[in-house]
Amino acid sequence: MRIDLAGRTALVTGSTQGIGLAIVRGLAAAGARVGVNGRSTESVDRAIDELRMVLPEAALVPVVADVASDEGFAAATEALPQVDVLVNNLGIFESRPALEITDAEWRQFFEVNVLAAVRLTRHHLPRMSSRGWGRILYIASDSAVVIPTEMIHYGMSKTALLAVSRGFAKEASGTGVTVNSVIAGPTHTGGVEDFVYQLVDRDLPWDEAQRVFMRQHRPQSLLQRLIEPEEIANLVTYLSSPLSSATTGGAVRVDGGYIDAILP
Repeated sequence: MRIDLAGRTALVTGSTQGIGLAIVRGLAAAGARVGVNGRSTESVDRAIDELRMVLPEAALVPVVADVASDEGFAAATEALPQVDVLVNNLGIFESRPALEITDAEWRQFFEVNVLAAVRLTRHHLPRMSSRGWGRILYIASDSAVVIPTEMIHYGMSKTALLAVSRGFAKEASGTGVTVNSVIAGPTHTGGVEDFVYQLVDRDLPWDEAQRVFMRQHRPQSLLQRLIEPEEIANLVTYLSSPLSSATTGGAVRVDGGYIDAILP
């Protein structure tokens, strides 16, 4: 199976680290021109430098913008007014006792994790449809289905993405544009390392802390380890390609068997 994205342009939001950075690498390795998005010039430049160490010929476009804001949306669409692949990866998360989540925090999680993706979809979907080809992806989470008690507001936002994805897939019906969500399982990123150490003993070495976290807080994982970002990126790269032309309106799982159900 050869994935060829030569001649295609992609935007990956929130892509200066973790899963987003791995997705950029996967798309760029397949030949796509890829927008690397972050909120500061420094973070975007650092990510591009890191990518060029492994993909020196990659076509990378800096997109310095907080796409959760009106100004950032305008800056992102100015930098890349037309894309063939939109990967809505931007997301925030934190551990908070359920009854202590404030109205402002509920709004923030919806604005960043959901509305930013909706806004970009509204811009790019009509343009993709007019050209007869496109891929729109939303990076959701196992937390969309298995709502974690320690971060209900995050789970809510990821559940919303499943609905958004299915709805826009219907809007794109018959256009040649596919729309899917990707349900990522517990993944090893810097942010997740910090989250793990909020829940387990900070004095533990990382390998042991990870095992304790999975055993105590994610025992239903069939992998019994955190997923690496590249494993998420592999699925996203496939779903971004012509090879996935019959997959749309789906919530495709790369969760390590975490969700204990045949269907999401």
